[in-house]
Amino acid sequence: MLNTYFRTIVGSMILLSVVLTVFVHPNWMWFTVFIGVNMIQSAFTKWCLLETILKKLGVKN
Repeated sequence: MLNTYFRTIVGSMILLSVVLTVFVHPNWMWFTVFIGVNMIQSAFTKWCLLETILKKLGVKN
């Protein structure tokens, strides 16, 4: 269940940042970069802030 929420939230954030980049301002692309860097970082450190937040909200593995 945690994996489903994680993928849904991250996918939505990426799509939102692309829409904001196209329709609002190109600097919103940095939000997409931030998400990508966090995903790469979590692959190496095995820690992800979103996962911690979801667990504190009571989402089960």
